[in-house]
Amino acid sequence: MVVQDSVDAGDTRVGVALEPFLHQVGGHLSVMTYDEHTVCKPLISREQRFYESLPLAMKRFTPQYKGTITVHLQKDSRGRLSLVANPLKENRGPLKVTEESTAVAIWQTLQQTCGGGSGLPVAQWQHTQPAHAVKDSPATALLRSELHLKAQVSPLLGDADGSQAEKRGFNPWGLHCHQAHLSRLCAEYPENQRHRFLLLENIVSQYKHPCILDLKMGTRQHGDDASEEKKARHAKKCAQSTSARLGLRICGMQVYQADKKHFLCKDKYYGRKLSVEGFRQALCQFLHDGTRLRTELLEPMQHQLQALLSVIRSQSSYRFYSSSLLITYDGQEAAPSSSDTLAKVDVRMIDFAHTTYKGSWNERATYDGPDLGYIFGLENLIQILRDIQEGA
Repeated sequence: MVVQDSVDAGDTRVGVALEPFLHQVGGHLSVMTYDEHTVCKPLISREQRFYESLPLAMKRFTPQYKGTITVHLQKDSRGRLSLVANPLKENRGPLKVTEESTAVAIWQTLQQTCGGGSGLPVAQWQHTQPAHAVKDSPATALLRSELHLKAQVSPLLGDADGSQAEKRGFNPWGLHCHQAHLSRLCAEYPENQRHRFLLLENIVSQYKHPCILDLKMGTRQHGDDASEEKKARHAKKCAQSTSARLGLRICGMQVYQADKKHFLCKDKYYGRKLSVEGFRQALCQFLHDGTRLRTELLEPMQHQLQALLSVIRSQSSYRFYSSSLLITYDGQEAAPSSSDTLAKVDVRMIDFAHTTYKGSWNERATYDGPDLGYIFGLENLIQILRDIQEGA
């Protein structure tokens, strides 16, 4: 993360209170909601440079890059923490304050990390609400009934018997990442320290019930700058998971169950344990709405992946180490009268902190030809979808 100078004391511009992005299904960096169509994440220089030099052919397969903002921690009189975004100095225009949303309201009640309140660690604090509080919205009430962060683990982590609490009205992974991020900021930086964040397109803003599959792509997950210890650790994860056999590994998933009206959620720990056949079954689960297999999604999904495969094959020197591929669609089915001939499916590459290519800054190695590990994963994914379609 790139850290900027402290916030100017005389800067009185209104900021935007960032909120956890409740549809984050994977990753370890916290993704925040900036506005309805924009998310933001901590800036990593290599990733910023990738977006700024992105080949034209790849732009349709990545979130739109919208620039950067500065962010700082803000603590209110009750000791509750929030992250507030301000425009960069070269963009002095005022920013609209967002209303306190469900995610912000819930998260602020959990802010005990940096003192104040009950003094309990965030992860050990169970939410309670006084009877005289403002009446909850349906979404807030749902969150209140399900959000129990305990023992410094995410609610998505496996139970003692290896099973996973998976049926939820929202995906708690984003709150888990946000908890860890706030704790780290509190421990390492002063409250008024400025941090740079990337602004990116919210690719699921068009959906009512976003169904999201996060796939770690390729057979190698460490960057060229990784330590020997990290290389060994990531190589072991690949060897012991579907990364080695398929060039694919599930890092997170949420799929809307139309019959129960909740999301079925899986996390990266679930994905690491899958066999090749288990991966195929998980992909079927991602396409199942609780009542039927969404077979109408298979053709457009394969079409998008084939188009991406052609683009990756044409990109010489690029290595997308540790990047992910998001596959998304709406759990709310289109009306029968819809004019669309194909169901709406989106495929986007994300997370480029370890991507390298000829001409990239501080490159430690230069590669020739396309990323064969990524291609291997795409080819296997397309074949598995084809097998599902033929067996449906």
